[in-house]
Amino acid sequence: MLIQGGSLAVLAVALAVALPRSFFEDWGWAAGPAVWAVCAALTARVLRLPLVPVLGGAALAGLASLAGVVSGVHWAGAPFGVLLLALWCGRLAAGDRTRAVTS
Repeated sequence: MLIQGGSLAVLAVALAVALPRSFFEDWGWAAGPAVWAVCAALTARVLRLPLVPVLGGAALAGLASLAGVVSGVHWAGAPFGVLLLALWCGRLAAGDRTRAVTS
């Protein structure tokens, strides 16, 4: 949860400082999911989880956080999405440990 949330916050602040507001008005629909996916890939790498399942979970968690965007409270959905992805990654990690023990 800290990896996804922390990397998401750092990247969001860096982009906000580097790019004008008009960029996000025009390209936020693409930039947001791209940043979310990059941070999920970093999370998968750091936690040594399989990339494709983590990206799948990130897509599902991103869809759930879309409720905040639709309701006009964009950042309200991000913590919910991060929490869902953390639960997903925890499930993936537990499954990996279960398979390792039974093998």
